[in-house]
Amino acid sequence: MDLIRIIFAILLPPLGVFLQVGLGKHFWLNILLTLCGYIPGIVHAVWIIARR
Repeated sequence: MDLIRIIFAILLPPLGVFLQVGLGKHFWLNILLTLCGYIPGIVHAVWIIARR
């Protein structure tokens, strides 16, 4: 299941974070990072998925 989340995190970072933690503070932070730049959103999403 983590492989699917990482694939989603690369394609659409907020979706990968949402699948991992739901609508929490990390989800909204990831949306903000993705809007600021696609790469920071990916890095944050993969970090959140790999951490848990």
